[in-house]
Amino acid sequence: MDVTTLNDFYEHAASVSGESVSSLLPEGINKEIGHFNIFDVADLFTRIKKAPGLMPYNRRAYYKISLISGHSMAEYADKTIEIEKNALLFATPKIPYNWVPQTDQQLGFFCIFTADFLLPSKSGVVLDDLPIFKPGGYPVFQLSDKEAIDIRHIFRKMSEEIGSDYAYKYDLLRNYVLELIHYGQKLQPLTTLYAGHNASARVSSLFIELLERQFPIDSPHQKIGLRTAKDYADRLSVHINHLNKVLKENTGKTTTEHISNRLVQEAKILLKQTAWNISEIAYSLGFEEVAHFSTFFKKQTNIAPLKFRA
Repeated sequence: MDVTTLNDFYEHAASVSGESVSSLLPEGINKEIGHFNIFDVADLFTRIKKAPGLMPYNRRAYYKISLISGHSMAEYADKTIEIEKNALLFATPKIPYNWVPQTDQQLGFFCIFTADFLLPSKSGVVLDDLPIFKPGGYPVFQLSDKEAIDIRHIFRKMSEEIGSDYAYKYDLLRNYVLELIHYGQKLQPLTTLYAGHNASARVSSLFIELLERQFPIDSPHQKIGLRTAKDYADRLSVHINHLNKVLKENTGKTTTEHISNRLVQEAKILLKQTAWNISEIAYSLGFEEVAHFSTFFKKQTNIAPLKFRA
């Protein structure tokens, strides 16, 4: 699968806007650790209509937080989420996504940043340890009018600050990014935010994190390291029956169901977004025989892999 890098994003944006890449980059960013920038959605939407390829469905090599106001669709992995009016969206390099406007009226802001921009030494946080970016989380939050106003205010402060001459503006911008992240986390159910309150929930959380670490698959030569429920139980140093029990209690699904669902999700992505043959996809997902993968995929989706790709 193609991965949109920051260079790809800026080069394409520059080509459709007639501006230089340097003019799109924030002043002083080259002196910073990591990267950050903010964009106006209405301006981006104008560029998309001129060049639809600016926002392809694939993985990005950066994080993104968006405030979208207007009827549109967000495609995450194998899910399509409708945005009716106002929504706050979080995206990570782990999951492919796309934004598809449904009307000509699209407003809002989005910021992009790398993990380095929020290094622990700079912000005190590790991005992938935050609940909002945890595997299995829900990345899109429908907003009330008041919530949309609150978040729009944060983005406007970002937009003003990035153009200022303040010597420590990027430290302030880090705080604004964290403010957005914490705003989103407060919108999540309490069970998501405080899942680690007991040993049972902690085992469940560690399993989900370990499962997600197997992905994404970026090369047909890459192969997941953990394939079965026993593999995960052994890695977590718990009995497989205990792992099944706590997962069923906390998520409603067994270990095997979680693994199967995630394998199917990644298989769908690879079938649709790569030119790898079925044998390569089967290998990368831990199946020794193509027939075993085909049988598994058809059992989970009621359709054969080649037919799904077509």
